[in-house]
Amino acid sequence: MDPAAVLRASPLFQGFTDTGIAIIASIAAPKSFPAGTPLFVENMVSDSLWVIGDGRVALSAKHGASDAPLGELGPGDWLGELSLLNTGQRQCTATALTALVALELRQSDFQKLMATKPQACIKLLMSICTHFGNKVIANKEALKSLVG
Repeated sequence: MDPAAVLRASPLFQGFTDTGIAIIASIAAPKSFPAGTPLFVENMVSDSLWVIGDGRVALSAKHGASDAPLGELGPGDWLGELSLLNTGQRQCTATALTALVALELRQSDFQKLMATKPQACIKLLMSICTHFGNKVIANKEALKSLVG
């Protein structure tokens, strides 16, 4: 798998130059998962962003004694983006539905890159904030129901 090609195919990296893609791709580690394997589990340490290259991922969260499905992601989608901003706990479980190839961008590698290539890193952080803000707007009514 070509990490630069995977990043180029993701809307998260829309507007990045070839140089910017190459800079981020330099810290992207390709990983493969057989179907049924978790990428991460709810409440574990959240320390990396994942970009899906090929395959599908199911998201779920504990709801009482069972798991509640939250959705599916596929090629070009990403998950765990807030992990680059702050280490925390995973809010859900991500499981490979099919054979999966994904890129892992670890927070520790991103922080090191920030010291040497801040422009590319800031561009990625701005993209994360923009996409996250759009998700909040798209789910405004559901969020209102949580506080009402």
